[in-house]
Amino acid sequence: MILMPISSADFDPSEASIAWKLLCQAGIEVVFATEDGQPGRGDERMLTGKGLGPWKKILMARKDAIQAYEEMVGSPAFRKPLRYADLRVSEFRGLMLHGGHAPGIRPYLESEALQKIIAQFAAADKPLGAICHGVLLAARSKASDGRSILHGKKVTCLLRSQEMAAYTMTRAWLGTYYRTYPGTTTEEEVISYLRSPEDFQHGPRPLFRDSPTHLSRGFTVRDGNILTARWPGDAYSYGLAYLELLKQN
Repeated sequence: MILMPISSADFDPSEASIAWKLLCQAGIEVVFATEDGQPGRGDERMLTGKGLGPWKKILMARKDAIQAYEEMVGSPAFRKPLRYADLRVSEFRGLMLHGGHAPGIRPYLESEALQKIIAQFAAADKPLGAICHGVLLAARSKASDGRSILHGKKVTCLLRSQEMAAYTMTRAWLGTYYRTYPGTTTEEEVISYLRSPEDFQHGPRPLFRDSPTHLSRGFTVRDGNILTARWPGDAYSYGLAYLELLKQN
């Protein structure tokens, strides 16, 4: 079984559901968990495009991701998640962490209970995948020496250029919707936890989203049993790379 903790609100529908669907197609069971044991909710703006103005088609989730999201939220496992406090690392083969940028994602990113579980997965050297802001959650999780579990690892996450571009495009009417933490960016905070800024990998310029027929558009970084990716446009590459990681463990 693979554990996929879910934010109670505002998780990115593409990053969670595409990974879920790829795992299910491979015959792998996915177990969900939320803070209170109630089903989480994806970012409605990413699902509907409401409020994205002229950038709607560029910024919202694609049809394939929306379809995967609808299948995921209708599944029995999603409708009956575990609670973070009840999780036991020994019961799972691996862990996947989604991202999201809207305000409702912050309790997920700041959950001490979840960070403790993530650190236990890393200590057990079990396959750990994280995408976008999920990498920030992993970076905040501390090993027994007090350092981030990503210290000494090569990683990627949502790029500063991506975060600032989306913010600039929509700030006139959405304010800081795309700035989860207005005082910094995801990339900058993640780098602060690394051994060296050179351990952060930007990858090729992210112009287009990947797909099953255009995997070369995606970008992931694997270091040992830790796999990271940048944004929804890496979702297929990320999910398939995680499956390959599982095969090797």
